[in-house]
Amino acid sequence: MWGNKDKGDLLRRPMAATASSGLVLSSWDKAQLMLWSANFLYALAGILLLYAVFYLMIHLPVFPLKRVDVKGDLRHVTYQQVSYIVTQEFKGNFFTLDLAQVGNGFKKLPWVRNVSVRRQWPDTLEVTLEEHAELARWADGGLVNSRGELFQAASNSDLPVFRGPEGSAQEITDLYGQFKTALAAIKLKPVSLTMNERRAWQVKLNSGLNLELGRDQPAARLNKFVRVYDATIARMPQPVANVDLRYPNGFAVRFVTALKNKVRS
Repeated sequence: MWGNKDKGDLLRRPMAATASSGLVLSSWDKAQLMLWSANFLYALAGILLLYAVFYLMIHLPVFPLKRVDVKGDLRHVTYQQVSYIVTQEFKGNFFTLDLAQVGNGFKKLPWVRNVSVRRQWPDTLEVTLEEHAELARWADGGLVNSRGELFQAASNSDLPVFRGPEGSAQEITDLYGQFKTALAAIKLKPVSLTMNERRAWQVKLNSGLNLELGRDQPAARLNKFVRVYDATIARMPQPVANVDLRYPNGFAVRFVTALKNKVRS
């Protein structure tokens, strides 16, 4: 009996040791978890503190904008216009100023085509303005820039006049460049370009001469006019008012006197 009891005790002791060993491992895991949790909370508190400090720094009445540096080849935008935008759109300090809002404010100026705005440490805002390069007047109102874009502004410059259906400004601008280059060879220039609803072209020159180019290949027909001008139209006995270049193998002319007689009758 004693031998059996001792054997039982011996059998139970390893189990007790195993249970005790398991308890030690569990406590270690909890300690590590508590340590990690504490470190996480410290880190979170540090981040929140930094955020609060940064928020206060950028929203307190410090870091004011002291200078606005306006760049660009400006011929129409005035100092008064820039001052007005600064007064109306500049709200905030160096950090809080809404650059998109500032840019949109400058785009409201009639001559401004594009705007670039950036901060320059520590107290400067750099504004780069691109103005429209006026090319022509649009007959229905406004101006056309060198890119064929319509914009609303006033100009005292001596500009050609473009006429055409909605959305045709770009195409007219492209052909104007070709016409101007071709006509320079005979010392003439276009002062009016018209494309009607049927896409037929008419060009008026600075000499008062009107050219009917029709719908098909207007540039090729104008080049034909340039080639024969000195040998034909320039030598006409009477001033020519109109040249119809829509014929495949020639052209028709109308004299100024014929038009006058038609008006009188």
